[in-house]
Amino acid sequence: MAEAVGKGFRWVKHVVSTEKAVLQMEAENKLQFIVDVRATKKDIRDEIERLFGARVKRVNTMLTPRGEKKAIVQFEEEGKAKEIATSLGLM
Repeated sequence: MAEAVGKGFRWVKHVVSTEKAVLQMEAENKLQFIVDVRATKKDIRDEIERLFGARVKRVNTMLTPRGEKKAIVQFEEEGKAKEIATSLGLM
């Protein structure tokens, strides 16, 4: 179900659902996404806000050893990451 996030959107490909991602979601109100390598932090912020209707506090990006770009998105509203993960079927 996490793959469905990328349909119809330009930058976000899918949600990352590793143990570390789940711990960050619960403790720090963050979700991890694999995004297009050409996406800027502003592009990612705008698309996440449009996709989920939630205000984004911060976006951090990194390149993985596999050559993918990972975005770690922190949400303004407390508990929003968990709510979004539940709606995506990750929880």
